Amino acid sequence: MKVTAEKIDNQQVVLTVEVPAGELDKASDKAFKRIAGKVNIPGFRKGKAPRKIVEQQVGKQAILDEAFDIVAQKSFEDALDEQKIEPVARPKIDVVTLEEGKDLVFKATVTPKPEIVLGEYKGLKIEKKVVEVKDEDVDKQVEQLRNHQSKMIDAPEGAEVADGDFTTLDFKGFIDGEAFKGGEGKDYPLQIGSNSFIPGFEAQLIGAKLNEERDVKVTFPEDYQAKELAGKEAVFKCTVHSIKHKELPELDDAFAKQASTFQTLDELKKDIRAKLEKNAEMKTENDRKTAAIQEATENAKVDIPQIMIDNRVTTMIQEMSMRLEQQGMKLEQYLQYAGTDIAKVREEYRETAEKNVKTDLMLEAVAKAENIQVEADDISTEVAAMAQTYGATPVQVQKIIKEQGRLGDLAATILRRKTAQYIVDGLAE
Repeated sequence: MKVTAEKIDNQQVVLTVEVPAGELDKASDKAFKRIAGKVNIPGFRKGKAPRKIVEQQVGKQAILDEAFDIVAQKSFEDALDEQKIEPVARPKIDVVTLEEGKDLVFKATVTPKPEIVLGEYKGLKIEKKVVEVKDEDVDKQVEQLRNHQSKMIDAPEGAEVADGDFTTLDFKGFIDGEAFKGGEGKDYPLQIGSNSFIPGFEAQLIGAKLNEERDVKVTFPEDYQAKELAGKEAVFKCTVHSIKHKELPELDDAFAKQASTFQTLDELKKDIRAKLEKNAEMKTENDRKTAAIQEATENAKVDIPQIMIDNRVTTMIQEMSMRLEQQGMKLEQYLQYAGTDIAKVREEYRETAEKNVKTDLMLEAVAKAENIQVEADDISTEVAAMAQTYGATPVQVQKIIKEQGRLGDLAATILRRKTAQYIVDGLAE
């Protein structure tokens, strides 16, 4: 086999592959047997008709095309190996010569993985920002616990709606004296001050008594999701049917015992502070790691083929679609609700996709330069972690990975993670 390579631009190469006639003849014999075993020819059992009869039935070109499929795939892979090319997309194949008794000649237009020029990635100076846990941070966590332990108490007779109260109410909206669709609710639960209704609505209910009818005047925001209501003035006739307020437990040792395993409020606060400090430290390390990888990526230089960015955008959209389906929503529904389309989403993802592709290329190059490799133990550890996450056994997870042909993807993910940690471990103190 003879292979020649020609660059047609900065990102594409045309491989001209010449396969000896003898190999094409062997492939042609295999192709004939395959086709003969599939076609029905009167007077012959499948696979028993002579070649001339089969050719008359399906045509010589059909056998040659099948022969091409047999020989071209391996020839193409061998050509890639010989030229040391790793393609990033499916090739465009053009047949030059496909005739009996002649060498097979075809051209394959491929987009090779680009070469990346690494910049500084060792000894990077990334500031370690220390996050201080303040007393008010601890108090905020304590207040959340108090809210979890709170009780809902009916307001006393004659009470008026106050900020923070929980109410149920009937309401009906009117624009220019006419009721409008979607503007009515019965026994609707609403916390005053939650800002879950139109701006200004909740504040006008403050002071209302049980079963008192009150008019609430509002103006729908200009960017309101229902376009037919945007910017319009409306009057809601409201009647409050119940008023409840939240009763918080006293902030003392008894509360600490009720809300936790600690005996005193001081012990509870001490534990909360320790957890907040640990979380702050983890966030600091994660932020530093992210900044280090980002800087190493920015220091590298590479001309990324557009197809790699397009493919990454496609992957990101597929992942978004799967997340939406887990929440019971189709991608099409989300796009309609968000007032956008797939073309706009692709454009929004493009910058992030380009950065992600460049980061992956940088990490692969560093791994090669530093001889970082994925060991069998790395795979086993990752599989065990996945098994624990999905409630399966490592054997089950490994079987699924192999069946889906994802072992290479898993190894690549682990390699990038190990390489990222190598860069972080080498940060200047």
